[in-house]
Amino acid sequence: MMTPGKIQHYGDALYAAWRERRTIPPLLEQEPEITLEDAYAIQLRMIERRLQAGETVVGKKIGVTSKPVQDFLGVFQPDFGQLTSAMVYQEGDVIPLDTLIQPKAEAEVAFVLKEDLKGPGITAADVIRATDYVVPCFEIVDSRIKDWKIKIQDTVADNASCGVYVLGKTKGDPRKIDLALAGMVLEKNGELIGTACGAAVQGSPANAVAWLANTLGSLGIPFKAGEVILSGSQSMLVDVKDGDELVCTVGGMGSCRVKFAGRSAV
Repeated sequence: MMTPGKIQHYGDALYAAWRERRTIPPLLEQEPEITLEDAYAIQLRMIERRLQAGETVVGKKIGVTSKPVQDFLGVFQPDFGQLTSAMVYQEGDVIPLDTLIQPKAEAEVAFVLKEDLKGPGITAADVIRATDYVVPCFEIVDSRIKDWKIKIQDTVADNASCGVYVLGKTKGDPRKIDLALAGMVLEKNGELIGTACGAAVQGSPANAVAWLANTLGSLGIPFKAGEVILSGSQSMLVDVKDGDELVCTVGGMGSCRVKFAGRSAV
């Protein structure tokens, strides 16, 4: 296990990289013995710095849940991070690329909770019961690790490569939608670039949310009523540049649209 001093050092380094929109070398190159527990402690330090600067926690996210994303990153187990108030964009907003470092977009389904959930022992049925509504969304992931050269410890420490996210406006009832079978269509600048269904995410997005509730519950962190839970990408990771527009449409839930402007400061 890392010393508290090292955990603080790396958490502060990631926070500084985020603030200054630059990258740092992979943590595993600097600390080959880093554990997942160490990585999560570093993440909490990074988030602590953001909260000290005035942000609030508004939800949680699951990452690296689908095979295309796992294959691209070479990370073969899910990760998790915390969503803050500064990450939120509304549908119709334009995301300025110069506020990010090396962004990539992914399409997924977001759950908005009406009840608290605390694992362990949470099932997919519990998730459905506790969910107010589901919406299609985009997460714009962004790594503070140079060239996306990440292992699971790197991305967990880096708050699961959180960037920003956009929720669609049409609310779906998860009790009336088969989340495993609901199809997703992803378009970029009017062209079809991918299709998927909820089963691409650990059999169902609800399974992924239950996994996260149990994983964080074991760390003493509950889901709270009103929080947004991003259930993990159903699409490939999509590079974005100035002028791009992405639309994802999910059966029974409507669509989410996002535009980008400016130059990415890679």
